[in-house]
Amino acid sequence: MKKVKQANIYIGLNDSFTHEQIFDTEKYVSILKRVCKAYHVAFSMNKIDGGYFHDDGTYVEENSLVLSLLDVKEDVVEEISKDLCVFFNQESVMVTYSDAMIQFVKERI
Repeated sequence: MKKVKQANIYIGLNDSFTHEQIFDTEKYVSILKRVCKAYHVAFSMNKIDGGYFHDDGTYVEENSLVLSLLDVKEDVVEEISKDLCVFFNQESVMVTYSDAMIQFVKERI
């Protein structure tokens, strides 16, 4: 087993100006995949529903994507986060970090 850092980047899909989702979710997924490929990082991704409050107290529900990255340097996670923030026209994205243990299990016949 190997101890690594796991970073999760949460990206809302509502546009920061219109507060509505402009494109189909699959278009955002496609962009996210291209970004990960460009940074040469392995990833997992989940589509989730989320809700949050704007600074003015307005409550918003939206579709979101969670990008999970294992054993990626924090400066690279920050660069990816900034790119996704710009590409998805977000005010911000949220990044969480946690410790993870990884193990690759193989079976041969």
